[in-house]
Amino acid sequence: MNKFLMSGNSVVAEAAIRAGCQCYFGYPITPQNELTEYMAKHLSRREGCAFVQAESEISAINMVFGASLTGARAMTSSSSPGISLKQEGISYLAVCELPAVIVNMQRGGPGLGSISASQSDYFQATRGGGHGDYRTIVLAPESGQELADLTKKAFDLADRYRTPLVILGDGMLGQMMEPVEFHEAATKKLPEKSWALKGAQKGPSRIIKSFTSIPGELEEINWRLFRKYRLIEKEEVEYETYMVEDAEMVVVAYGIAARIAKGSIKKARENNLKVGMLRPITLWPFPSEKLMDLAKRIKHFFVFEMNMGQMVEDVRLALEGKGQISFYGRPGGVIPTPSEIFRIISRHYYQKGLNR
Repeated sequence: MNKFLMSGNSVVAEAAIRAGCQCYFGYPITPQNELTEYMAKHLSRREGCAFVQAESEISAINMVFGASLTGARAMTSSSSPGISLKQEGISYLAVCELPAVIVNMQRGGPGLGSISASQSDYFQATRGGGHGDYRTIVLAPESGQELADLTKKAFDLADRYRTPLVILGDGMLGQMMEPVEFHEAATKKLPEKSWALKGAQKGPSRIIKSFTSIPGELEEINWRLFRKYRLIEKEEVEYETYMVEDAEMVVVAYGIAARIAKGSIKKARENNLKVGMLRPITLWPFPSEKLMDLAKRIKHFFVFEMNMGQMVEDVRLALEGKGQISFYGRPGGVIPTPSEIFRIISRHYYQKGLNR
């Protein structure tokens, strides 16, 4: 395979095109504009594909809804406040069981915030984000290569489970340039979707809707979604472990924060501190069982995020009181260095008496 030097935003767009994305609908917002620009220029090279710059984020997500109804592979992208505007549409996608890929290159918040990289949308992504009982699969890449690989996987998972899926990146990951390799472009015809609305045909009408005035009917829809989510939790958990075999303290971090943490862990090892890392790749479903397994022999966990500690809740729930949890975060778009994280880890390591 050839390697290409590209920004993370462009990587997602190219990987989506190769994965068979047929429709892209977006609205400009920093720091993900290069993704929209790339799709505008290159999506047309695939026959029958459509790029539309919508008049708003709300319009864009509803265009995704319409395209997905017809069976097309559809996606949109935005950044934090733009994703907030899409939440009602994502809830509609979930209840109608329509596949879609939604990319969030996070920026600092709350509110309009800043255009600097952040991880402040963890709660929004992993708890559904909109109204009603629903979840979205959430993938958290840490590199340009993983952006390429997980974007391909995202379309396959969205189709397999008929669900919206969120790729949760950040402004730093979207802007930085790295060499990447791509899967071969999808040349064969994508599988037919028997549920899609294709117009008048012989046989019974196909109806996809989200409203019902019968509570019992809506309850059964929720139970059906619940059963699907349990299946996803069983089948699709993904994570990376790093130097945990002899670790006395495990750092839990995801995305670009995990990339930063790896540098600090290498330095910790050079200073004879037995530190490892668990990196969730699926933020939902969360790798709770792996954390519980690590807690059988490791009692100290250090959560590092570029926010005020949102993933800490999932770590705490996963451990069920079996381990001690420390946290360090930098919110608002501040990007810490590996040296800074090393100092914090070292302080906690010695405070826990792990240097004895």
